[in-house]
Amino acid sequence: MSDTTTTTPAETRPPDEVRLAITGMTCASCSARIERKLAKVAGVQSATVNLATEKAQVRFTAPVTVEAIVAEVRKTGYGATVVDDAHPTSATGTPTRTDAGRPALPAADALLDKLRAQQLARQKVSPAAPSSPEPADAPDGSSTATPAATPGATLGATTAAAAHPSETHAPAPAAAGIRGRLLVAAALTVPVFLLAMVLPSFGASPWLQLLLATPVVVWCAWPFHRAAAVNARHLASTMDTLVSIGVLAAWGYSVVELLAGGRHLYFEVAAVVTTFLLLGRFLEARAKDSGKDALRSLLDLGAKEVSVLRIDPRTRVTSEARIPVDQLVAGDQFVVRPGEKVATDGVVRDGSSAVDASVITGESTPVDVAPGDEVTGGTINTTGRLVVEARRVGADTMLAGIQRLVEAAQTSKADVQRLADRVSAVFVPVVLAVALVTLVAWLATGHDLARSLSVAVTVLIIACPCALGLATPTALLVGTGRGAQLGTLIKGPQVLEDTRRVDTVVLDKTGTVTTGELRLRSIAVRGKLSKKAALTAAAAVEQGSEHPIAQAVVAGARLARIDLPAIRDFQANPGEGAAARIRDTEVTVGKAVLFESVDRELLDHAARQAGTTVFVGWDGVAQAALTVEDTVRETSAAAVARLRALGLTPYLVTGDNAANARSVAEQVGIEPDHVRADVLPTQKHEVVTELQRSGRVVAMVGDGVNDAAALAQADLGLAMGSGTDVAMDSADIVLVRSDLDAVGDAIGLSRETLRVIKQNLAWAFGYNTAAIPLAAFGLLNPMIAGATMALSSVLVVGNSLRLKRWPR
Repeated sequence: MSDTTTTTPAETRPPDEVRLAITGMTCASCSARIERKLAKVAGVQSATVNLATEKAQVRFTAPVTVEAIVAEVRKTGYGATVVDDAHPTSATGTPTRTDAGRPALPAADALLDKLRAQQLARQKVSPAAPSSPEPADAPDGSSTATPAATPGATLGATTAAAAHPSETHAPAPAAAGIRGRLLVAAALTVPVFLLAMVLPSFGASPWLQLLLATPVVVWCAWPFHRAAAVNARHLASTMDTLVSIGVLAAWGYSVVELLAGGRHLYFEVAAVVTTFLLLGRFLEARAKDSGKDALRSLLDLGAKEVSVLRIDPRTRVTSEARIPVDQLVAGDQFVVRPGEKVATDGVVRDGSSAVDASVITGESTPVDVAPGDEVTGGTINTTGRLVVEARRVGADTMLAGIQRLVEAAQTSKADVQRLADRVSAVFVPVVLAVALVTLVAWLATGHDLARSLSVAVTVLIIACPCALGLATPTALLVGTGRGAQLGTLIKGPQVLEDTRRVDTVVLDKTGTVTTGELRLRSIAVRGKLSKKAALTAAAAVEQGSEHPIAQAVVAGARLARIDLPAIRDFQANPGEGAAARIRDTEVTVGKAVLFESVDRELLDHAARQAGTTVFVGWDGVAQAALTVEDTVRETSAAAVARLRALGLTPYLVTGDNAANARSVAEQVGIEPDHVRADVLPTQKHEVVTELQRSGRVVAMVGDGVNDAAALAQADLGLAMGSGTDVAMDSADIVLVRSDLDAVGDAIGLSRETLRVIKQNLAWAFGYNTAAIPLAAFGLLNPMIAGATMALSSVLVVGNSLRLKRWPR
């Protein structure tokens, strides 16, 4: 046996991954074609191209490189730039950046560690590579040289912005580049239409139509012609092929007819169709830009400047310095005044206030913070002055991590979308064949060339599969963005399908239904002793202990505004309780075994209580019993009722005893026979398996390491964002806010998104299925075809945008 280490062969290394910003795509055929081309590259394991987000996600291994992948996309006829997530990895998938020595931020660590895990195997472009590939023209004719924006590069992006300064600027909205061509087309098309329809007998009308229509057909429609030519060079066809052929055919036939002295002119058809298609493209681009607002808002939430505390090394005088957020580094202490945004993730060092954390949790109620509490960048300080120590900056912040995870989910595809892509890939060649057959058939049945050509052009125009390609990605784009605003992170599109089938939800008790924090629930006393005196004595002793039960008793006394007396001679009895001297009396707090005598009434009271009971007394006699219990979240009962309304049957599973479990179940409205108590971590997995064997489709909600196996086994796993990274690694949905009602939001939004996707697909498939035969039989004209085709895309995107207002 040898101790030597060997380098892992390239073929056994985990695949690397790169995300690209793609330009020049106009329909689902474009995205499907890029996927097919990349899939043929040796070393590329998978390639997913999303039309709505204009992003590609490619998994690959040696010998292929990022430069080769970008070159292949460009060779296919589209522009591509690398989107760097600021978390590069080595060839073995190990992060090249170390977090050693970084100050811990416990509650945020779990989610951020999980988010970074999603980015493993990202491939960084080597320094020798060009900073950006040669730009290609976008569909609107503009250059695509502007690099894509880097997710998470703002919000106080110190590291990311320094490394990739150009990537912190988002590209201009897609609609802006189309507007100029649309305005020119509209201005010229109106007189062309009037000359053709109102003044056809005017002597110069045909020549004026040619003069006005030619700029529309040549310059305004240039993006369609260029894209068609690029695809033709690769023996491929897309929606632009249909548009270009249709418009040029109508214009070319009219020119020949005009020169030959004929009267059947279609200049107005070529101009009107081009204008309608540009209008549809413009509205579609605006709608897509609007759909991305949820993600852009995450990047725009950070403060622009921050007041940092500086200590003069000579005088040791502390002063404030106002600096840009991108100069903030971990370890800096900064001031947050009322009404200001917290600049970055950190820990409160001084002051107390209420922080509006709705951007992270989705809840409108401000959260009280004090020294030692964590705060998140982008949240708003409402009342007091805070001094915060920066712990995370740039791409390491919570919001940047959320944005990366949401974009990763939007780039991936659901099965229904892949079906639409496969249909679109063969749709255009089929339509070209149908148009050719239509032309021949109409000529063969005795119709003249003008009429036959008009029908064939109508088939080409109305068959454009824009709506089909946008049906799924736009709904997923808007739905996941809305989820991020509500504190619900959906990891992938398949989750949408899973939520539809779920009929049972298993809820972990501690940290999910309850807060995981003990609270004093009841006090029983012996004889004439008052409850206040009993609580005073118990809390005075327990203030010397760090045990959770002791802290709950002390918190109960503080809530009752009780002034605790001083103690001396404190002594802890591990596992049993504690004792201390108050004035001249030794007071004991703990289990019954610590006392020589415990009144039967106190024992009966303890047996009836759900929770943990401790006794307090002196001179060997227990004088009172205090019960502490895990606190049920205020929203849990309403959340369980909402889950029932969604058609789910709730179960409660816990490692706690049966009495505590029954008490919590009763408070939130779960039936006793749906409670599983005294369950070990391995048995939680068995509970889920048992329900699945009985025919149920199970969702599991948990937050701890002991929930990870059950989350993985469940048909749908939902992890509370305040939980451990292991739990979130095993889940399908991460709930950023620690509120059981977020489960209802996640399932409700997922189901609504899936419903919108199905509505979009039904319209897109139905539209093309019904419209093509109508066009082939001459029941439509090219102008109507162009208008309805543009309208179909706008309707699909508009339907998806309704998710921005969910729940209505």
